[in-house]
Amino acid sequence: MSVIVYSLASVLIVSLLAFAGLFTFSLKAKKLKKLILFLVSFSTGALLGGAFIHLLPEIIEEVGFTLQVSLSLLAGIIIFFILEKFIHWRHCHIPTSKDHPHPFAFMNLVGDGLHNFIDGMLITGSYMVDVKLGITTTIAVLLHEIPQEIGDFGVLIHAGFSKTKALFFNFLSAATAFFGAFLALAIGQSSQGFIQLLIPFTTGGFIYIASSDLIPELQKTIDPKKSTMQLIGIILGIMVMMSLLLLE
Repeated sequence: MSVIVYSLASVLIVSLLAFAGLFTFSLKAKKLKKLILFLVSFSTGALLGGAFIHLLPEIIEEVGFTLQVSLSLLAGIIIFFILEKFIHWRHCHIPTSKDHPHPFAFMNLVGDGLHNFIDGMLITGSYMVDVKLGITTTIAVLLHEIPQEIGDFGVLIHAGFSKTKALFFNFLSAATAFFGAFLALAIGQSSQGFIQLLIPFTTGGFIYIASSDLIPELQKTIDPKKSTMQLIGIILGIMVMMSLLLLE
């Protein structure tokens, strides 16, 4: 019962980040871009830290670094590649403009919905292994979803959605995480092997998002001062994940 409560509460908190776009209206475009890029660097460190400091060591300690673990990790990378390649959706956090176009709004919603569905499974699967691991995974997802949801909200506004409509559809997309959580609970309670596959799958997903989507966005900036701030953001994200070891 505690796993169910923790999982659903965490998924609810993550889903409510769909309203993060509301806070962007008080910021000028230039300041917003700087803030988002720092948040992207921070979430990069958090995702990599979550993958290499918590998730991977946890599954290796439980079952060893087996071929099954390696294949599941690779599957996580491939699934997110498929999401981006064939659904034409990606983790982009830069505000939409003529110089930086985004995919069609509804296509973005579909891709984001599938991603959030997977997030729900990942969070719940982590709680099934250990509550502390679930909290760590939730924090990593939260830190990544803040700039992601701001970006998604910007896509919908740019596509002509009203603020109310954009918030509604963004939350609807985020709420698919609940279906992922319910599926993980249904399968996980009857199959321990499912959880042993899901944790390295999560690791692969985190590594892919950080290395394939977020870092390339950061590399577009070559200004030494901005690059230094991004490096600090990455290190801070890793340090946050390191600090969570105190929970264990």
